[in-house]
Amino acid sequence: MLKEKEQIRISPLGHTWVLDFDGTLVEHNGYKTGEDKFLPGAKEFLQSIPKEDFVLILTAREKEARTKTENFLKEHNIRYNEILFGMPMGERILINDDKPSGLKCAYAITPQRNQGLENIEIIVDESL
Repeated sequence: MLKEKEQIRISPLGHTWVLDFDGTLVEHNGYKTGEDKFLPGAKEFLQSIPKEDFVLILTAREKEARTKTENFLKEHNIRYNEILFGMPMGERILINDDKPSGLKCAYAITPQRNQGLENIEIIVDESL
């Protein structure tokens, strides 16, 4: 049974993407048992982010995994601005104000671990 896509409508303004790595973009702890592998839809999702947007990747991976992780992203032609290692494993909290126009300026998307991103659709809505 196909799961219905979760649609997020965003404005045509520039965006900041804050993305978890293990379990969201790649198989959780795959690098410890072999090689990293993108989860369904994750590579396409990353490649669909406009070049002018800012991409921040967060990971609890130890700093010693930096070279291996960055090489994986480079091999797959994944653009990002920053990647932070050694992040705490607990909740990630984003607090941001909405614009006076009513534009919602923060979203939280929480897929199940290792589900991938193929059921998430980002729609740029010119009317926002």
